[in-house]
Amino acid sequence: MTIAEQVTEVRERIAVAAARAGRDPGSVTLVAATKTVTPALVAAVIAAGVPDVGENRAQELLAKTAVAGARWHFLGQLQRNKVRALAPWVTCWQSVDREELGLEIVHRAPGARVLVQVNLGEEPQKGGCLPGAVAPLVETLAGAGLDVAGLMTVPPHDGEPRRWFARLRELAGGLGLTELSMGMTEDYDVAVEEGATFVRVGRALFGARQ
Repeated sequence: MTIAEQVTEVRERIAVAAARAGRDPGSVTLVAATKTVTPALVAAVIAAGVPDVGENRAQELLAKTAVAGARWHFLGQLQRNKVRALAPWVTCWQSVDREELGLEIVHRAPGARVLVQVNLGEEPQKGGCLPGAVAPLVETLAGAGLDVAGLMTVPPHDGEPRRWFARLRELAGGLGLTELSMGMTEDYDVAVEEGATFVRVGRALFGARQ
């Protein structure tokens, strides 16, 4: 299948999931996760109508900034010393998980749009702040001048992800946040049913990673 055909298939699956939940499929932003993907394929997915593209690694994003029409999301764990180089390119920082990182983003990109990454399963190998730390972090980041739009998570791989997505939705709702970034290739339809406003899809668009 071509990239355009893959995009059509993913969008149709999003629409079906949204219909099951009584949602407008237009309320879900498809973010093409481009980890290890070549600039040519990034250009192809943008040409197919997916301008929102996300990277997990600073060096990969910076190597692809020549691709026209991209709205870059940063998705992965991030070191403070990478923020300066990324700031001119990133439109949404989806993996802010600590005050120090948020304050560096404020310094380099005042008013930037961010999501707080939540480690719902409290897994030591994953990024994200613990659930109990979300509210104070949101308050600190908003007070510093960031546009804290919502929450992001990568759920544990132990079985059904729905309960984790529902928990993120409830956590965001309690804080008055409207954006939810959750769901990847294997579970984005479930995430849409549970309220995702961003889904981060890689393999379903580009095939297996190289």
